[in-house]
Amino acid sequence: MKINFKLYSLLLLTTLFSCKDAIDIDQPGRLTDVRAFESIDDLKTGIYWLYDNLDWTPDMALSAMYTDEIGIGVQSGNQGLSQYDYILTPSSTASSAFWTGLYDLVNFANRVIEGAAVYTPTSDEQDQYDAILAHATAIRAFGHLKLLAYFTPASDYTNDDALAIPLVMKVPSITEQPSRDTVGTVFSAILADLNSAQQHIDTDLGLVGDSNSYKTGDAITAVKAIIAAMRGNYNDALTLSETLVQKYPLATVEEYPLIFTDEIDTEVIFKLERTRNDSYDGQGSVGSVAAGGWAGAIFCFSGPTADPYFEVGRALFNVLEDGDIRKDVIVHPESVVDTDYASKTAGEFKQSDILYVGKHKGSEGQELMNDLKVIRVAEMYMIHAEAQAALGDLSGAATTLTTLRNARFSTPQLPFAFSNQAEAFGAIVDERRIEFAFEGNRYFTLKRLGPRANRDAVKDPKDCELAAVQNCSLSSSDYRFTLPIPLIEFDGNPNLRNQQNPGY
Repeated sequence: MKINFKLYSLLLLTTLFSCKDAIDIDQPGRLTDVRAFESIDDLKTGIYWLYDNLDWTPDMALSAMYTDEIGIGVQSGNQGLSQYDYILTPSSTASSAFWTGLYDLVNFANRVIEGAAVYTPTSDEQDQYDAILAHATAIRAFGHLKLLAYFTPASDYTNDDALAIPLVMKVPSITEQPSRDTVGTVFSAILADLNSAQQHIDTDLGLVGDSNSYKTGDAITAVKAIIAAMRGNYNDALTLSETLVQKYPLATVEEYPLIFTDEIDTEVIFKLERTRNDSYDGQGSVGSVAAGGWAGAIFCFSGPTADPYFEVGRALFNVLEDGDIRKDVIVHPESVVDTDYASKTAGEFKQSDILYVGKHKGSEGQELMNDLKVIRVAEMYMIHAEAQAALGDLSGAATTLTTLRNARFSTPQLPFAFSNQAEAFGAIVDERRIEFAFEGNRYFTLKRLGPRANRDAVKDPKDCELAAVQNCSLSSSDYRFTLPIPLIEFDGNPNLRNQQNPGY
């Protein structure tokens, strides 16, 4: 996607705000907001630029490496072993990648919003102008929400007075050193942004690409349902999720694999479209939570069965059932399964049991490149079941979860039945593990629901033996399910040094 040069120049300059001398120089010909946005087309280019900076591969990599989704692959060169061993510190890539990447996104959204303020639309342009602001505002909310989700302990999601993240609602000056705002303040700002954006975001801007590749009113409803569950506002979570469950049909067994080869968009509420020659067309950061590039390149170098350095973890594979279409999607059909793998030595095991990741095989003739499914309606079924269980409707939760499960099998399955909330939450977490494998969901699921469900990240002993790691499991209540504020932030903002997350 080509970027308008005027806008690109402005945004490039804004990334230099940490260098005071560079910013303070009043350079001849320096681009101002007024010159960056001189038309509706300029503003629309700003929206393209914002979406081009949205990525989900870091979430997918974090979820795979720091939980129990992957095992070490047959072509491993020791990529990602520290993450696989649950080593997480303020100097880890995960800490800096999410903090800097998401605050860059928030800052760029603020620049589009403030830059748009200097442009006066004509009456004919007003609807498009409002929609452009809605997209920028929704992306700012999305960035803040992800920051809060990763850098705030899950136990604090419902505590308005707990520390969340610094809230950035304007372009900051180079002298500002914000402290962490409270959970209540940040969630209020996020919801205000979402509510404001939802009023105008469905106006047709003629943006290139699939309609669900951009934020829509439905995507905002889905995010609000997720927030309601995070906050324990389960009546709202029930209502919001029900709206989308009724609107978006579940894929059939025949359709389900086509979602992940980008042939159909059934179930997809919001995705990030990936195509040939775009900004992400290539190999990303190998074995790193920084990720980027093709989705499948998180696990392989050049092809899904060519040179995997990560494979489907044995702990995950062992809970997949024959007849479940999700197993056929998660595990590449050319995988080699050793039913007696546990008796093998570490060296023998990896040569006889090769479980290729099949969920991101590729599309458009490019191996490993697929659209990134951020929110599918299956998420709303899970939120709906969670809300029902939390509100005491165990029968309703069982019915909702059974409906989703039946959609993944050709024949009806035994219905769920729960005698208490812990059983219901356990089944929800277990079903999430299969439904969203390698989609960037497992880490957040365990962080938020693991303690209530008595579920942890637990790798298979054979995978741990092969990797020679010290830690084969991680309790869902462990402090490492909250990311630390990165060390690089303390250099420019010492106010945060006394607000580091517990355990770091």
